[in-house]
Order: sequence, then structure tokens, then C-alpha cells
Amino acid sequence: MIPPPWTPPPTPDPLTPARDITHRHFQTGDQVIVLKGAADGELWGDSMRIVAPSWHTPTDEDGWRLRDATGGAQTYITAHPRYLVHLSRRCADCLIYLRAMEDHLLPRYVGRADLVDCGWYTTTALNQLVHIADAGGSR
Repeated sequence: MIPPPWTPPPTPDPLTPARDITHRHFQTGDQVIVLKGAADGELWGDSMRIVAPSWHTPTDEDGWRLRDATGGAQTYITAHPRYLVHLSRRCADCLIYLRAMEDHLLPRYVGRADLVDCGWYTTTALNQLVHIADAGGSR
């Protein structure tokens, strides 16, 4: 019997769960990214567009309905604002968070050219994007 491929545990992310960002920081139409890991010395993630306000059930807080332009099985998902970073405009809050994530994560993957998914997020059956720190019993 061949053992299943080993999956490394998620890289710790102490920054996103502690991020204090409000629902009104983002607006319908904003282009955002959900950071998921590192690739070739840079952060990478899923780029999406904010469509409408939506309740984020896993955290019981205001969230946003996002549209993934690449489509797929989960073209629309709901996410908490603290998971999002502006792509469509430069704002101080998002830039500070982005820089902190770079400082925290990129040194761990110096010299790696492959795409590293840090395993911070899962998507529930209700198409709710959930950070592992917020998952609780919903995973």
C-alpha cells in the first residue's frame, strides 16, 4: 500500500485573526486579494471583486460576497473583511497588513520558486471562506 502524500501543517498566521478591519473599509466593486501563501519570493492569493454585503456565518459578523472572475465550483464566496487586501486602490491599512505578512511569511520560503499554499483557509458547504483560526467547529 502506498501512503498518501504528506501534507505539511499550516504555516502559522498570527496576523490575520488579530487584524482589526471593519466591514465599511471595503465597498462594492473593490478588487481584493485573499492572501494564501508565497511563490517565488512574493505573496500570492486569490483575486476577487466585492459584489455585495453578506453575513459571514462562521464569525457571526458582517462580511462580503466576493466573485472570483476565474469561476469554477465556487465562483461566489462570502468572506470576513479581515481576510481581504485592496488591489484596486492603495490604502494605508491594507499596505501595513501586506507588509507585515511579507515580513512574517517570506523569510520562511527564501529560495523556493514553487507555489506554497499555507493552508490558512477552507471553504464551507455554504461557500463561506473561513480562516483556520475562525473555523471552530465549522470545518
